[in-house]
Amino acid sequence: MDQKRFEDGLKVRREVLGDEYLNKALAASTEFMKPMQELVTENCWGYIWTRDALPRKTRSLVTLAFLSALRATTELKTHVLGALRNGCTKEEIQEVLLQAAVYVGVPAGIEAFRAAKEVIETWKRLMAEITAPTAPSPRARFRPPGPAPAAHHSRRGCGRRRPSSFAALSYMIFCFTSGLNCSFS
Repeated sequence: MDQKRFEDGLKVRREVLGDEYLNKALAASTEFMKPMQELVTENCWGYIWTRDALPRKTRSLVTLAFLSALRATTELKTHVLGALRNGCTKEEIQEVLLQAAVYVGVPAGIEAFRAAKEVIETWKRLMAEITAPTAPSPRARFRPPGPAPAAHHSRRGCGRRRPSSFAALSYMIFCFTSGLNCSFS
């Protein structure tokens, strides 16, 4: 294994898919899967994704087309997340999937749209949560004098949203797309 290429691949993979996603994927890797993780990180991410001739956004869109052709929906979901993180719009992803459907077959295109739809809907919902202004508790106006109570950030309690970050968003989408039962508390 070329250690420098592996490290470069790990860096790009982390930038495209996010810290939380990559940490979870590597932690879930078994001894049996370790050689595959190394192959993917060194060659796909360390050799191809580090090249300068194509911007990452373009690489993401090309990858979506290839994965559509292969009907590799699990990988497609991962790369839809990467495409969104790389700045691709929903419309650009949609156009690539339509183009792929015409050239590789409508059944493959339908599968690709289904997979992408799940990730895009989750992405939009979570981005809305992150960017939505937090509302103060209705009880805040009637708080008795004295020290403020500890902040309560549950989804039901006081109406405040739990603080989120882009890394947490990536982790949530990873859990969603991989079918793992992850805890968000």
